[in-house]
Amino acid sequence: HSVRDYPGYFNSDSEKLNRVWYAGAYTNQLCSIDPAYGNALGVPGTDWYYNVTIAHGTSVLIDGAKRDRLVWPGDIAISGPSIFVSTNSLDGTRNGIDSLLALQAPDGRLPWAGSPFTSPDRFVFSFTYHLYTLLDLYYYYLYTGDLAYLQSYWTQYKSALAWSLATIDSSRLANVTSSNDWLRSGMGGHNVEAGELLLCDANSILYHTLDMSLRLAEAVGDSSGIESWRAAMEGIKTAINERLWDPAQNLFFDNDVNKTETSLHPQDGNSWAVIAGVVDTERAESISAALAARWVRPYGAPAPEAGATISPFASGFEVQAHYLSGSPERAVELIEFMWADFMLDDPRMTNSSFIEGYSTSGDLRYAPYDDYDTRVSHAHGWATGPTSALTFFAAGLQLTSAVGKTWLVQPRLGGLGRVTAGFETSLGEFSASWNSDQTNSVVGEFKTPAGTSGILILPGGNPNLAVSGRQGRVRPSSTVDGDLVFTNVPGGSYEVRRS
Repeated sequence: HSVRDYPGYFNSDSEKLNRVWYAGAYTNQLCSIDPAYGNALGVPGTDWYYNVTIAHGTSVLIDGAKRDRLVWPGDIAISGPSIFVSTNSLDGTRNGIDSLLALQAPDGRLPWAGSPFTSPDRFVFSFTYHLYTLLDLYYYYLYTGDLAYLQSYWTQYKSALAWSLATIDSSRLANVTSSNDWLRSGMGGHNVEAGELLLCDANSILYHTLDMSLRLAEAVGDSSGIESWRAAMEGIKTAINERLWDPAQNLFFDNDVNKTETSLHPQDGNSWAVIAGVVDTERAESISAALAARWVRPYGAPAPEAGATISPFASGFEVQAHYLSGSPERAVELIEFMWADFMLDDPRMTNSSFIEGYSTSGDLRYAPYDDYDTRVSHAHGWATGPTSALTFFAAGLQLTSAVGKTWLVQPRLGGLGRVTAGFETSLGEFSASWNSDQTNSVVGEFKTPAGTSGILILPGGNPNLAVSGRQGRVRPSSTVDGDLVFTNVPGGSYEVRRS
């Protein structure tokens, strides 16, 4: 695709955000390759060949353009949605999912990464990446509506989910015994992420996966697991708040074993707690403020769970958490100084694609790689989180069921004066153009396909806003937390103006 051929687009009055959105789209194009040229897993600099077929088809979405050139499900959880809102070239996502599900173990576990990293005599497991594969399948179905594809994997999907549910112990949290994740440290136990630990990150991702699984079960018409999934969600939500919350720092501890003043409070787990909805609005705002207070200027948001590291992967989830906590101005600020000012404009960067990770000192040294300074990828799809976040949250265009049969339009400008964005599904065009007026009310227009329906949420609660479409004026159903809420809005073109 050239930029002119993208079905998706984004523009705002922040040129920094515009550049970040398109650099994310371009990075993911670089990370979509012919599957015949995958990594042969030699040591960098010695026998490091790109001559292994890693998936079927003509395209596959990999982690990095030069390295690893492998399918990693955690990476796709960021790069897949960002591809959808830009190029909408989802064959590579599908082929990557196929390659992972083909490697499922008999007990239901899914591999940490695709072939040849995983092979008949080598199965490496990650609790969180196992769940990311399931989320990747959910996203693919959400964007394509390919029910036959979902049905073809439904038995495998439920087997994988059953394995995860079986790890929940009397604490009501999953007890994580796998140490593998995105090269963070300390996995294991009951973590809010994931030894023997109750982890914040892993349990928040499990909660979210169960939540999305309820939607998939409805799509395939299978209610057999719904009751147990809902019960597990309720237990996780209660236990994570009771056992892992640190009121002194307004953040979750990483796990239930190390809970002192100096213990780890992870970026990934706290971001995921907000995304998954395991916290109330007050606690979500507290997490957003506490995460922002840790920013290391001018470099970015730290991921202490990986040492002295800034991870664009984990920070992509933090961006979502700021939007979802009601703090869009923090999301905008983080994207502008971390992704635009540093990750694009630092002279050591490419100025067009996004790096895998770097140090909190600004050195291009990624702590998980020890002394491999040259190993860091400068085109890594997992760093493209802002591309989808700006479309879904700033412009406020979200699908709530497959291909947008139902939708949510909820702009969050975060101090921007203007935002325009759009994308397509098989049902048609979704687009929005917003301006913030002098009273901080959001005015503008949006369009969703005929035959769909959705919810419109406008910030600020200004009673003088008029929403009108082909059928005339639409009245708000309610005011929630100061926002105007319009329900059962038929698909079509609408204007939002001050009356």
